Amino acid sequence: VQLQASGGGLVQAGGSLRLSCAASGFTDYYAIGWLRQAPGKEREGLSCITRRDSVTYYADSAKGRFTISRDNAKNTVYLQMNSLKPEDTAVYYCATFTYFRVVGGILRVDEVDHWGQGTLVTVSS
Repeated sequence: VQLQASGGGLVQAGGSLRLSCAASGFTDYYAIGWLRQAPGKEREGLSCITRRDSVTYYADSAKGRFTISRDNAKNTVYLQMNSLKPEDTAVYYCATFTYFRVVGGILRVDEVDHWGQGTLVTVSS
């Protein structure tokens, strides 16, 4: 069981990046998505997509700038990030999970089933 995240890097403010997360060793999960952790801050849920019906969910911090999508044939999920800001600098993680909710614009993940390794995104001003 492995989640392989990639696509991070250094980008100027206003730029774009697309993160990828390839899942291998399993295909059954309820939702897969992205969380991030900035230096000195708590981990933050950004977005997720359900496996069965591809319903997408976003935290307010991601809504309008980030888009999650999935390629079932490749068992890969993507996070397209546009209009990046310096405050988006963080390590981004993909993960699968079952229990989550969006409350007050915050995507709260109650328990992660599988973690991918992080990929660093640095946005320069």
